[in-house]
Amino acid sequence: MHGMINCALQGFLTAQYGPALWREVRDLARLPEEGFEAMERYDDALTLACFEAATEVLQKHPNALLEDIGIHLVTHPELEPLRRLLRFGGATFAEFLLSLEEMPDRARLAIPDLEMPEITLTAAGIGEFRIDLRWALPGIAPILGGVLSAMADDYGALAVMRLDGVRDGLETLSVKVVDVEFSAGRAFSLGGAQA
Repeated sequence: MHGMINCALQGFLTAQYGPALWREVRDLARLPEEGFEAMERYDDALTLACFEAATEVLQKHPNALLEDIGIHLVTHPELEPLRRLLRFGGATFAEFLLSLEEMPDRARLAIPDLEMPEITLTAAGIGEFRIDLRWALPGIAPILGGVLSAMADDYGALAVMRLDGVRDGLETLSVKVVDVEFSAGRAFSLGGAQA
């Protein structure tokens, strides 16, 4: 697994729960004392060990923790560049959803060797979408569910996400956009100036 993924997990745990919890997770998972390096590659088993140690230490359901990670990726102030990059996916939340299949290719423009999930979006009715995901590690649907929840808030839309299970390694997430103008949303401009 690319070090950026592991660094995101380490950064989330440290930012949300503090350095002491990160040390506990690191020790339980038998990770290197210095933690992860962004541009290194790690065995997938090490990433899984880190995540499993986090669920054990926090006594949190894996899907809930994965969703929290997804929300953190969009809302944490230090990750504002990622939020801005995601907002380039469309002027509305619906346009953003329709651009999801392009997200892996856009991410690889910045980091060519970054492993990204395969994403297939299918319209399932007015304002309803099914997203099928395949990735090297399990749990990409709850992460994307968290990202989408945070992005819906960012756009000012009201949307409901539902995990629809896993079949043959394919994870499915359903999205229902209830109201595209539920609230004002956060300001965004292409030039970077916030209104």
